Amino acid sequence: MNRHAPLLLALALALSAGAASSTALFNVRDYGAAGDAKALDTAAINRAIEACSAAGGGTVYLPPGNYLTGTVLLKSHVTLDVDAGATLSGSDNPADYPLLVDPWGVEGQVLSPLIYAEGARNITLTGRGTIDGRGQPWWKRQWLAHPKRGMPGAVTDEEKAEAKKVEHGRPRAVRFVNCKDVVIEQLNFTNSPFWTISPLFCEFVRVDGVTIQNPVPSPNTDGINPESCRNVQILNCRIDVGDDCVTLKSGMNEAGRRVGRPNENITIANCVMMRGHGGVAIGSEMSGGVRNVTVANCVFQGTDIGLRVKSQRGRGGVVENFTASNITMDGVPHPFVITTFYQGNDKPGDIFAVNEGTPRFHDFLFNNITARGALDAGSVTGLRELAVEAIVFDNIHIQAKKGFSCVNAKNISFRDVDIEPAEGPCLTLKNCQAIDSARLTSQTALTPLVVTNDAQN
Repeated sequence: MNRHAPLLLALALALSAGAASSTALFNVRDYGAAGDAKALDTAAINRAIEACSAAGGGTVYLPPGNYLTGTVLLKSHVTLDVDAGATLSGSDNPADYPLLVDPWGVEGQVLSPLIYAEGARNITLTGRGTIDGRGQPWWKRQWLAHPKRGMPGAVTDEEKAEAKKVEHGRPRAVRFVNCKDVVIEQLNFTNSPFWTISPLFCEFVRVDGVTIQNPVPSPNTDGINPESCRNVQILNCRIDVGDDCVTLKSGMNEAGRRVGRPNENITIANCVMMRGHGGVAIGSEMSGGVRNVTVANCVFQGTDIGLRVKSQRGRGGVVENFTASNITMDGVPHPFVITTFYQGNDKPGDIFAVNEGTPRFHDFLFNNITARGALDAGSVTGLRELAVEAIVFDNIHIQAKKGFSCVNAKNISFRDVDIEPAEGPCLTLKNCQAIDSARLTSQTALTPLVVTNDAQN
């Protein structure tokens, strides 16, 4: 007998155990989850995650069933697999979402999200199942606490009690903070109480093949909102929501400038955006900056705005190196809205200085984009004290009721741009400089090509 056989056998068993632990499966049913949409399964799911983490990582598995839960705390090296036929349903009780300190230091304490991780590495959400935030009670509370125009707000004691339940905000469906190597794939998200997928201060994030559907109207139910993240891919997704489909942010006003972490190196590709306020938006909370963004091979259908970059005085920050190409827009009223005058209200004679609160937009490229059924072709609006500059529109075809407008802008180029307005000029310029419209054309007869007001060069 080989005198090393016992040692080799022990080594083989150790390696076998190690391989098993690395692919270990932790079924939440084994940890007490009922999956009957009645019993609260928060503790059972979190016990399974704790056990998986203690084993060095693996997969926490949700078999078919409906799992009612509050905050699920994901940990490093853990995959949460929501199988086809399984639904993770959010509780409507604020007590099931522990209070967290707002990472931006602005809002005090906020409710934890439905699925949360902080400081984790190598985490994955996957499966063919559904994450249902069950947002309807939360939206009603929000409207009672902050009524929109025409809404009565909270009047009765019962309504006031409901409104008080959002004093610390509403839970996001997913929020990961300061995490690295994050994957969210295949899942179906619906009825998020607030923003749906919201990574903050994260690196190397991939959101791939997810479907997000929040009904219209539903307040602030954005689809995917990376904040101050680096190296993010949003791929092959279908998003249909009550606010912006994808929004890039980096903090608001002084808090964003103090933290100073830009949203950078972002790719958004092969996605379909349906309804929502904007297909892809940047801002208005972009005080830490947004840079190196590419949007490609996407379809926008029925969003209020197609590509939207927005900010205002007081925000500060820089948005730069933004490219969007190979995009089709259908039934989008405003294909392009680029403004540093968001919610502005200048009066004649107002004088504003350029300072740290002045937002800066420059170096955008839009090419190979078609839009039909628009109300206007688009707009670029800067501030009187600082123009939006260095934007190129190349190989663009837009059919709209009205043309394109530029206000307080400079170094804007229209190359092989064809605008078909039903009425009025193709391009209106006000307080603009260095506008290259030599390759701007229109197929509409008897329509002036360019109308200027205080424009130079």
